[in-house]
Amino acid sequence: MTKMILEMPRVAKCNVSGCAYNSNELCHAKAITIGDVSSPSCDTYFSAESQAAMVKIVAGVGACKVSSCKFNKSYECTVDTVEIGRLGSSIRCLTYQASST
Repeated sequence: MTKMILEMPRVAKCNVSGCAYNSNELCHAKAITIGDVSSPSCDTYFSAESQAAMVKIVAGVGACKVSSCKFNKSYECTVDTVEIGRLGSSIRCLTYQASST
C-alpha cells in the first residue's frame, strides 16, 4: 500500500463520547470533514457501540465545507488545531468563527 503524508490541522480535542472514533477525548479517524455550506458540523461523526481500533492515529481536518468560516481557504482549514464537541444537539467544530466578509 502506498501511503501519503499530508499536513492538516489536528483535532486537538473531541468531547463527543458517543462517537465511534472518540477515545479519551481524542478523535482517532484518519481525517474528518467539517460541515456543509452553512453549518460547521462534524460530518465524520457516527455513533457505534465500539470505538475505532486505530488509537495511535489522531485525526486531522481533511476538508471543511463551511465557506463562512474565517479559517476556511479553498475548503481547507487554516488553523493548527480544532476542537469538536456538542453544541445543543449538534456535533460541531467549536473552533468555527464566522468570517467578517
